[in-house]
Amino acid sequence: MKHLFRGLFAAIIGVCCSAQQTMAQQQLPPIPVDPNVRIGQLDNGLTYYIRKNALPANRADFYIAQKVGSIQEEATQRGLAHFLEHMSFNGTTHFPGNSLVSYLERIGVKFGENLNAYTSIEETVYNISNVPVQTPGAIDSCLMILHDWSNDLTLDHKEIDKERGVINEEWRTRMSAMQRLQEKILPQMFAGTKYETCFPIGTMEVVMNFKYQTLRDYYEKWYRPDLQGIIVVGDIDVDAIEAQIKKMFADIPAQPNAAKREYYPVNNNKEPIIVIEKDKEQPMIQVLVFNKHDAIPDDQKNNVGYLAQSYATSLISNMLSARLRELTQTANPPFIFAGAYDSNFFVAKTKDAFTGVVACKEGAVESGIASLLRETERARQFGFTESEYTRARAEYLRQVESAYNERDKRKNDKYVGEYVRHFLDKEPIPGIENEYALINQIAPSIPVAALNQMMQTLVTDSNLVVAILAPEKEGIVIPSKEEILKTINEVKAEKLTAYVDKVSSEPLMAQKPKGGKIVSEKENKLFGTTELTLSNGVKVILKKTDFKADEIQMKGSSLGGNSLFPDSEIINIKELNSVAAVGGLGNFSRVDLEKVLAGKKASATAGVGLLTEGVSGSCSPKDLETMLQLTYLSFTAPRKDEDAFSSYKNRTKASLKNQEVNPMVAFSDSVQAAVYNKHPRTIRLKADMIDRIDYDKILSMYMDRFKDASDFTFIFVGNIDAAKDKALIAEYLGALPSIKRKETFKDNKMDKRKGIYKNEFVREQETPKSSILVMYNGTCKYDLKNTILMNMTRQILDLVYTEKVREEAGGTYGVYVGGDITRYPKESAYLQIIFDTAPSKKEELMKIIFAEADKLGASGPSEANLKKVKEYMLKKHTENLRENSYWLRAIDEYQFTGVDIAKNYEALINSITAKDVQKFAADLLNQKNQVEVTMTSPEK
Repeated sequence: MKHLFRGLFAAIIGVCCSAQQTMAQQQLPPIPVDPNVRIGQLDNGLTYYIRKNALPANRADFYIAQKVGSIQEEATQRGLAHFLEHMSFNGTTHFPGNSLVSYLERIGVKFGENLNAYTSIEETVYNISNVPVQTPGAIDSCLMILHDWSNDLTLDHKEIDKERGVINEEWRTRMSAMQRLQEKILPQMFAGTKYETCFPIGTMEVVMNFKYQTLRDYYEKWYRPDLQGIIVVGDIDVDAIEAQIKKMFADIPAQPNAAKREYYPVNNNKEPIIVIEKDKEQPMIQVLVFNKHDAIPDDQKNNVGYLAQSYATSLISNMLSARLRELTQTANPPFIFAGAYDSNFFVAKTKDAFTGVVACKEGAVESGIASLLRETERARQFGFTESEYTRARAEYLRQVESAYNERDKRKNDKYVGEYVRHFLDKEPIPGIENEYALINQIAPSIPVAALNQMMQTLVTDSNLVVAILAPEKEGIVIPSKEEILKTINEVKAEKLTAYVDKVSSEPLMAQKPKGGKIVSEKENKLFGTTELTLSNGVKVILKKTDFKADEIQMKGSSLGGNSLFPDSEIINIKELNSVAAVGGLGNFSRVDLEKVLAGKKASATAGVGLLTEGVSGSCSPKDLETMLQLTYLSFTAPRKDEDAFSSYKNRTKASLKNQEVNPMVAFSDSVQAAVYNKHPRTIRLKADMIDRIDYDKILSMYMDRFKDASDFTFIFVGNIDAAKDKALIAEYLGALPSIKRKETFKDNKMDKRKGIYKNEFVREQETPKSSILVMYNGTCKYDLKNTILMNMTRQILDLVYTEKVREEAGGTYGVYVGGDITRYPKESAYLQIIFDTAPSKKEELMKIIFAEADKLGASGPSEANLKKVKEYMLKKHTENLRENSYWLRAIDEYQFTGVDIAKNYEALINSITAKDVQKFAADLLNQKNQVEVTMTSPEK
């Protein structure tokens, strides 16, 4: 195989997307299939994938993928594929009614998080994830659920009628400006094809009125074993699972005369298709520019030529996107943002498109589109430079290398995702070992000239589609189709010059700092850490883990934050972090910084929060020094760049100009005003405030927060070698500035409203809807038990509202319940409930919302619901213990509040009773601090 690579890949790329492609690919070796996955097929046509994987321990994922989606629907069936997905959770032969969801929640599998599904245009996929397989009967039950989803839905009439309401409310919640615009452009972009009207949500006329038998007929026609794939990955016995699948799924009958599963073609177009649509609630002018080209047929994805093409299109997309990002840093950028990628043509699996996306400034739509077209055309005519390609290739190889380094630490969901795509789309599954070897042979064999030749086949003089999605607002002028066509032709006629890649050979830091020293070192048994104190006062905590081979996470913070700045600086406070970062670091602009970091896995981001300031970062062990250099520069050398600041103001002003047309902005404003009594620090940034941002003042405020590292604590968690790395840490962190000041944060009295408050207002919307928030708040002691009780309270209410408001009343797609307890600036707690519904159902649902909250405070939860929540929390905790992010948070929490979130967690969970939850809820509700905000758009 190795010898075949030489000399072949330029040819592969050169003939990409042409009739010669098939011939070229047939000469290439096949991509091997990962030998660690067991793939088989039953006599009835059902395919299965099984893999042993021990991460997380004692867990497994169970999936069923179906090669059926909304594209199979006829006009009278629009929405039925998605409706079937919902019905799979509302009764099967072996799990009638709600018992499927109830059983899984009893073993710690949470509905909506571990138990879910999605329906798209071409596929429907169900998952039961993170199943505790050590629980007796769990494996058999999950396989039986997959079996029932495959062939044994009961489709009970009463359950169907209840679900109509749920889906109607899902439609109401999803029917945003973007959804409406997409539905308008489909018939124009895909005229004469099945894709004209294919969105899975369907029409509510069909959803609310279809006959029961129509749904059953659709189920019997399309849910069948030859279109289904079972995927099981986890801490399981592969032989035993295979035997169970063969035994359990063999009784599902094949359909010898089954309807053909069609993959519908998309027409080519010689002349450009230009689509312009507007919506009253669309806040931004967005443009999609598609250059359509043939998709690789599924049966041609099994050789290394396909892998080479995927590599090439990825790098082309990344290099063009980098050029577009560079344009945004000019003082007067031609657009708000822009990017490029190569993927499906919008919604179609059978046609691909090299796609450009641009958000245009008001009054500059043509120039925004022209800039995107111009850079695309420049790349087509002149190609990319060797230096651009070197960086893009290094970044691509770095990502592959990182995945290879983590090959023994991969979790179930990574494998499942690959196998789902192999079953549905025949995407290769060589395994990371084979992929790493192949890519490292492919990449050096493909010169930049081959990618430049490929660019000419991705973007041609035909098959162009331009879609403009714009606000419908007085004063906003959108060019006509004729004007857009004129812009396209003018760009094509321009005499362009080649892109010049300005590259600095300067290192990130020309000179290393004069490092500090370690003045003390001790071991802390509490978290199994090594604690260092450096000569400048910086405290460093190191925790070595083996959870990931290629990851170190870092957080450094100190007390103070923006609380120390006066309310009069609120606009600068709001923009401090974004503006301080616009210029880059040291001698490098944002653009140059991206270039110099290519191929390295290292990042560090500084920020000033409400009560603290800090730096967060992550890196590969081999790039630790780079992360430390970025951290050092973040403290000492934020770079001032007036052009970058002008660009930021220009783009931010444009992006904010029409945000008020989105009705949810009015709802959010009203909630903030209600909860915080219109506190000056809660204002929302508006377009007319941008010119009041003071760049010099922001840099001064930023430097004030980072001029003293003596009170900073840095935490490193991951694959860190304390013996080897502590000298490097002392060199950079020990050199941070230190003036030994003593300070803490300030309480600016951003207290939540006391007493009972209600605000109900009307806001006309295109889709009638009521959006509702209810918030309870009050004082509450901050400790681990109360934190757990708050978590339990919100989860129990989520279970209750899912049952009462969603399933029984059919009144909403879902009720969000959130809550938290804060330690600083004072101990307090809040519990909030948010949902959308039809205006006509609002009063009925509000009664349920309040009644169930009051019931929890009066009587406590049911033992069944409390047990479900405990099982999930215990399961989640076991998984968290193997995450670097968890231990970073645990150590940081202890440093900040003195609370150890890991100590005795399981014992505390098990000790909590229904009475404890009842008392906690009652203590919060009885403080009588309740905010209710309702925004209603009446039915038309």
